[in-house]
Order: sequence, then structure tokens, then C-alpha cells
Amino acid sequence: MKIKWNITSRPPPLASQTARPRTLHRPGFYRANAAPALGSAAPSWHQARPRYCSRLASSSKASQSTSPLTLPNNPLFQPQISRVPIVFGRSFSQTPIPPATINQTIRGCRKPRTKGKKAPALEGCPQKKGVCTKIYTVKPRKPNSAVRKVAKVKLSNGKTVVAYIQGEGHNLQEHSVVLVRGGRTIDLIGLKYKIVRGALDFAGVVGRKTSRSKYGVKKPKDEL
Repeated sequence: MKIKWNITSRPPPLASQTARPRTLHRPGFYRANAAPALGSAAPSWHQARPRYCSRLASSSKASQSTSPLTLPNNPLFQPQISRVPIVFGRSFSQTPIPPATINQTIRGCRKPRTKGKKAPALEGCPQKKGVCTKIYTVKPRKPNSAVRKVAKVKLSNGKTVVAYIQGEGHNLQEHSVVLVRGGRTIDLIGLKYKIVRGALDFAGVVGRKTSRSKYGVKKPKDEL
């Protein structure tokens, strides 16, 4: 609740409109900068203007006596309380708002979230056969720096995807028939598929000794 002071000149009020003098307490009995508690009455005029009240009390003889101060009938000294509603930033209740009521829950408002597919072009299949339409290179995102080989493949279901070519060296060219599986490449944006090495027209990595199954390399004869 805010208090506005009207300092403009007004004509003297009529006898019927004259307000009774308000009886106020001495200015030394209030606590400075004390905000009124919620639900309490509005602050008196000496609490709203402590400096003005202290000067008025020191200059008047009423401050030296034990009798309380009286507010003059002059309209300039009458406080005007503005009717501004108090808006609080948060509610008084500490109970959180429930996401759904009991009736809404019974009707079945809560549904499990559906997870998106990591390889939607495969349509639930482990691999898809396709034909290479373009072989090119791309650069990875920061902080990596390289030249990565990728291929644009048209799958048997009619969808076109960009797949990553793993390993060192490859024999792919346009119109090569390959087998595409799911699997993203971390530093290449938008790549969700990889080409299986050692399947169809795609040969394995030459001279690979470790992790041969990932690169389509058979076991050497001297190790049999």
C-alpha cells in the first residue's frame, strides 16, 4: 500500500468536510525501515516520512511534552492512501501444482514418451541394400580436422541416405552395390549410417590385423 502526499494548493474545506485531527504516536517509538507485516494496518504518516516527522517534532513544543502529536486540519498534512492492489510474486502455498488431477489420470492422460529411431531410413531392418550414387569427402566439426570419406546411397526402399566409409582405403565408385547399417559418426554432422565392409561390392581393409571383423578381413592362413 503506497502513500501519496498532495502538496498542491487547495481551497480550505467546508465545515462539514473538515476531518477530525488524527492522534499519532511520538516519532521515536517506531523502528526505522521496518516493513509492515502481512495483514497488518497501513503505516502511519510519520513511518512513511521519518525525516519530515523528526523535524516537525523537534520544532514543535508538543515533542517536548509527554502528550502525543496531533495532525493539523490543513489538507496539506492529510495523507492520501492510493488504492493500488498489492500483487505478490509467489503464492503463499508451498504445495506444488499437480501436473494432472485424479480424474484426468483415470481417463488416461499420462502416456509414455515414444523414443525416436536412430536409423529411420532402415525401417526397423538391421541392414538395407543400396546403390552408391556419389562418393565424396567431408570435414569433421571442431576440434577435429581430417578428410572423411562418405557415400550417398539410394536404398532398396527408395530412400537416399549419406553413409560413412570406414577404414583406410576403399574400392567404391558410382553404381557400387553396398550394404548399409545403422550407426552414427560422432564428428560428422547428420551421418546416421555406415557401410558394411567385406559385403557385396565393398572390399575389406587390406593388411588389417586387429578388429578384423569390423573391417571385413578374414583370418590369415598362417594363423590357422
